[in-house]
Amino acid sequence: MVSREMRWTRTTSSDQKSDPVVEFKSLARRDAFERMDSELKILLETAPEDKKEEALKNMKGFKELFGRYLEEEGPSVLWDKIKPPPEGSIVMYDAIPEVPASTFKEVLNKLVVIKLNGGLGTSMGCTGPKSLISLRRDLTFLDMNVQQIEHLNNKYGCSVPLVLMNSFNTHEETQKTLRKYKANNVQIHCFNQSQHPRIVKESLLPLPRLIGAQKNESNIECWYPPDILNYMLNPSRSPAPEFVMEVTDKTRADVKGGTLIEYEGKQRLLEIAQVPKEHGTVIIIANHGERIDIPSGSLLENKIVSGNLRILQH
Repeated sequence: MVSREMRWTRTTSSDQKSDPVVEFKSLARRDAFERMDSELKILLETAPEDKKEEALKNMKGFKELFGRYLEEEGPSVLWDKIKPPPEGSIVMYDAIPEVPASTFKEVLNKLVVIKLNGGLGTSMGCTGPKSLISLRRDLTFLDMNVQQIEHLNNKYGCSVPLVLMNSFNTHEETQKTLRKYKANNVQIHCFNQSQHPRIVKESLLPLPRLIGAQKNESNIECWYPPDILNYMLNPSRSPAPEFVMEVTDKTRADVKGGTLIEYEGKQRLLEIAQVPKEHGTVIIIANHGERIDIPSGSLLENKIVSGNLRILQH
C-alpha cells in the first residue's frame, strides 16, 4: 500500500506544464496534511500508557479519513444523478410473510441488538450518557431496552444479547450502571467506537483535548419483529439483502434527517446538508386548504397522498 503522504508531490519542470491553481491547491492539501500529522503526534503523547496502542490505531484511521477529505472536490452528490429509490426496494410490512410462532425462538436466536450509546444528554440539560436519562416511573432508556429484550428471552426461551456501542464520554459510567442488570436474563456487551479528534474549520487542525480525559415499548414484538428477521434470513428473491432498515412515512415533526435516494446504482441517505442551495422552497397546498411549508433544501419524495396537491413556485 502506498502511503498517503507520498501522493502529494510537487510538479517539476519535466512534467507537463501545470495549472497554477491546481498546483496551489495540491500544496495547500499537502501542508494541511503535514500540519495535522504533527498535531496528532503531539495529541498522542497525552494518551495514558495503557491507552496508547488504541489511540495510535484510532489516529491511523483518522488520518486516512482526513486525507480523503482533503482530496474531495465539488459537491458530495451531483443533483442530476439523484433518483427515487428503485421499485421494490421498499417493501410494505404487510407484504412480508408471517413467521409461524413455532419458529420464533430459532429466528430470534440469530438476532443481536446493537444500541448506539455514545451521546451525552447535554442538549436536554443533563450530564452523563443520554441512555441513563429517566423517562417515566424512574425508568431510563437503558432500563427499557433491557426490559424489552428480557421479555423476548423469557417469552420465547431465546438468548438475544444487547450490545452497546459506547464512546469515551459514556463508557466508564455505562460500565458502572450495567452492574445492576446482572440478575436480568440478558447478556450485555460493550465496545468503544473510534475516538477521532474534532477539527477546527478555519485551521483544519484538531480541537485541543486530552486523550482519555474524562420509543414506546407497549408491544415488545413490534421492536424486534420476527417477520422482518425471517425476511432477512429467507428472502423471497435472491440475492439476500445485505442490509435492511425499517422506515416509516415522515410526519410534520420530522424536520431533521435525510431521505432515501438511489445514486449511481446504490441506495443512499441524502442529508439536508448535501442539498444545493439553489433547490429552494416550494409550497404544497392540499385541496382542503391546509398549507404545508417545505423547508429550503428539502427533497420532495414520491408519496401516495389523499387529495389534490398544487406546487407553487415563488
